[in-house]
Amino acid sequence: MDAMAELGAGSLLLGDPAFNYQEHELNERLKRLYPAVNEDETPLPRSWSPKDKYSYIGLSQNNLRVHYKGHGKNHKDAASVRATHPIPAACGIYYFEVKIVSKGLDFLSSLLPLSPILGWDKHSYGYHGDDGHSFCSSGTGQPYGPTFTTGDVIGCCVNLINNTCFYTKNGISLGVAFTDLPPNLYPTVGLQTPGEIVDANFGQQPFVFDIEDYMSEWRAKIHGMIARFPIGERLGEWQAVLQNMVSTYLVHHGYCATATAFARATETLIQEDQTSIKNRQRIQKLVLAGRVGEAIEATQHLYPGLLEHNPNLLFMLKCRQFVEMVNGTDSEVRCFSVRSPKSQDSYPGSPSLSPRHGATNPNLHSAGADSPTCSNGVTPPNKNKSHNKYPGISSASSSSSSSPSSVNYSESNSTDSTKSQPHSGTSNQEETRCVASDSEMEIEAEHYTNGVAENPSARIMNGTYKHQEILQAQDISLEDSCASRQLCGGNQAATERMIQFGRELQGLNEQLCREYGKNVTHKKMLQDAFSLLAYSDPWNCPVGQQLDPMQRENICSALNSAILESQNLPKQPPLMLALGQATECVQLMARVRSGSCSFARVDNFLH
Repeated sequence: MDAMAELGAGSLLLGDPAFNYQEHELNERLKRLYPAVNEDETPLPRSWSPKDKYSYIGLSQNNLRVHYKGHGKNHKDAASVRATHPIPAACGIYYFEVKIVSKGLDFLSSLLPLSPILGWDKHSYGYHGDDGHSFCSSGTGQPYGPTFTTGDVIGCCVNLINNTCFYTKNGISLGVAFTDLPPNLYPTVGLQTPGEIVDANFGQQPFVFDIEDYMSEWRAKIHGMIARFPIGERLGEWQAVLQNMVSTYLVHHGYCATATAFARATETLIQEDQTSIKNRQRIQKLVLAGRVGEAIEATQHLYPGLLEHNPNLLFMLKCRQFVEMVNGTDSEVRCFSVRSPKSQDSYPGSPSLSPRHGATNPNLHSAGADSPTCSNGVTPPNKNKSHNKYPGISSASSSSSSSPSSVNYSESNSTDSTKSQPHSGTSNQEETRCVASDSEMEIEAEHYTNGVAENPSARIMNGTYKHQEILQAQDISLEDSCASRQLCGGNQAATERMIQFGRELQGLNEQLCREYGKNVTHKKMLQDAFSLLAYSDPWNCPVGQQLDPMQRENICSALNSAILESQNLPKQPPLMLALGQATECVQLMARVRSGSCSFARVDNFLH
């Protein structure tokens, strides 16, 4: 009998608002109870299986209600049904309940093979309502708990950590019923007499028994075991390793001042030169601000040959630069006009994917208010064409030395008024240069949108300054701003430059195809980027997610890793590798059916 035939009266159909609401509630409850379970690999039991049941069993109400339709004259007429899936080991602790709508019930786990009377066959376990006995792979039962009848709610909890099982009656635990349980147990229910009806609750409704409190007890036990793990005489060695991992993480993400302070406090060495850290920091800030052209120029200036030896990375950056041109944030289109409220605001995110810090306004030396050139060093495209390995596409701007307002690639101007003592080979001068920059990196973005410095004393980075325009921009409502966004900020010259850049980008793609063969990823990236031009409102179109500032993070991380790798430094911080390994180990524990993995998730120890 197929699944549709088993739905019966009272069932909700897919698409019904009530069904959708119940599914949402079920999903949320199961995620809260079993956060370590990956249902793509190990689905949770959610209903009874119309395929794994005896013919005397009928299902209805979305396969949650079971009724007996046999003769019920003797034990041979008993019938059972099991759930759609076994209990995943990653649950750690699994629980379900059955309400007796009409008297008569035998039930529980693992039916291998499908047994008419639960607990009688091998690997079958049951608690019978007629006599209150428990049955474990035998026809001989043991006294266990009270009998149960119409109106009672019987629950079953399988503890996959210590391989035990207990039942509950109306929310009260009856104590351990079985030990040394095998894996792959199925929730199961068995009926024997006419008129018997039971309803299952796999999480569709709140449980009568407080299973979450029981889970909390075991979670505390597992966390205590982890905290008491013996370290012995290796404590000092472990401490040094952990300190080095934290230090390399700070350096990797460009937190120069914090890394310096941490190195001083822990007497550890910083492997990378302070100047290099600051340079990487500035490049990341440019990418996350949507100024990819300047980031490319800075990378070519500071790390010659890096992009030429990484054509895939260069192509990714150029595609992102084109997207930012559409967005109106890249320097090559911003330089044509003062910031327009029609363009998208710069990214308020953080450098190098750190979720706790805001994005930044890069430390640039801006030109005077009357300067005719863009403060990012970009001149009209017919001047100062660059010479590189890929002549089909120009650099983001002219040489940094040609503009009085070019990016300062040396150390930050910020200094610390306090005196620092030398430590671990790090000079006073290096500490002084870095000490204030982390805080700047975290807070500057609050005063920076699309090249406008909101501080009344600041300059607009595109070479002009109009205090009144800043005030007007601040008064624009969010709705009006979103409704009036236009391609390249609505500037015709910027749009023409973007189209020219698109042709150059197409030429670069063709050149890379000739040199390295066709690349499906490149083709998809180019197609997605160019597709933005097919819509009057690129921000609200099927490919508009590319314009989301969050999309800058991946390319920023890739560029940062490439720079580090070019300096023979780890492209990923050891701390992240260790966390990744721990996460994989926990997932492996789930695959080998170690129930404790559910309460040893890495996320539980990250603050």
